[in-house]
Amino acid sequence: MPFNHMKDYLTRQEALSFAVLALVLLVLLPLSLDVMRLNQVGKYLSFAFVAVGLVLCWGYGGILSLGQGIFYGLGGYAMAMYLKLEASSPQNTLIQTTPGIPDFMDWNRITELPWFWEPFYSLTFAIIAIVVLPSIVAYLIGVAMFKRRVGGVYFAIITQSIAAILTILIIGQQGLTGGINGITDLRTLKGWDIHTDVANYVFYFLCVFLLFVCLLIAQFIKKSKTGRILIAMRGQEDRVRFSGYDIANFKTFVFVVGAAFSGIGGAMFTLQEGFMSPSFVGVVPSIEMVIFCAVGGRLSLVGAVYGALLVNIAKTTFGETFPELWLFAMGLIFIGIVLGLPNGLAGVYSTWLAPKVDEMLNRLLGHEKQNQEIYTSIPIVKQGVVS
Repeated sequence: MPFNHMKDYLTRQEALSFAVLALVLLVLLPLSLDVMRLNQVGKYLSFAFVAVGLVLCWGYGGILSLGQGIFYGLGGYAMAMYLKLEASSPQNTLIQTTPGIPDFMDWNRITELPWFWEPFYSLTFAIIAIVVLPSIVAYLIGVAMFKRRVGGVYFAIITQSIAAILTILIIGQQGLTGGINGITDLRTLKGWDIHTDVANYVFYFLCVFLLFVCLLIAQFIKKSKTGRILIAMRGQEDRVRFSGYDIANFKTFVFVVGAAFSGIGGAMFTLQEGFMSPSFVGVVPSIEMVIFCAVGGRLSLVGAVYGALLVNIAKTTFGETFPELWLFAMGLIFIGIVLGLPNGLAGVYSTWLAPKVDEMLNRLLGHEKQNQEIYTSIPIVKQGVVS
């Protein structure tokens, strides 16, 4: 992309927010946290992939999905299946009745590896499946729903129901999926121990790198014609449809992109945590993922990352002290954000801090009057009236 066209895709404030986020994730946190805490932050960042996808789906496309755990889980299980097969070599499973298959299959008296596990002996296939498998499922859901103009609360309920169904299916097929315990005891990646301090650092920086790749892709979509159509659909869907655009195709596209991001996040969680279970697939985690997006700001890509970090930090801190009350606290957080801060933390920044930051940058750059009228000309919406 030519440098003189960069401003069309990344404003000065957006570039600053990306730079600050990079500074926090790549410099401040690695230097200030020990390896255990940094690994924990890496796991929190895996949920940021889902939140970024929800900014596109919900914030810009108006598609509220309460089933993003489906795609997060599919990506995580794809990675876990490869790692489990590597950990279940005949040499490592000599004490089993049937060596060479995962331990939970042996416990359930399965004597042969199921056919759909076979391709996951290949790391290349597993990496492809992490993105493609959630995308295919999202495409099928999108075509089935959006072509029939199912949206709003009905779509949210349907995705929530699919998440519940998938959780029940995973738990019920214990011999094939590991059941309620999930896929555990993941040890190596191509013979490399994934539980060492070096591995934790590598996976953390890999997670940050992939997160910024997804952020840049999302930013490109947001600033493209597709992004403008998504915004128009959110406000006036019928008008966009009458203008000749296929609404279903645009919704399906952004839903698939969000699913692919979620799959990558699930795979990164598996690598950093060393297991994957149905507890990350169901209704409750899917609702939590929406809260990550709402807290950060459903119109802000960078805000979604901060939202995922802050809510997970609060969950860890509050959950350790009052574990039985966390669900109530989560509900109060969501209600409070919706009522008090509809644009999340990003809205607070854009309203109160962004003008001051821009003024300071103008002074530093010698352009004190360059954007003086930008903030004074922004329309303010009060009680449905634009002033």
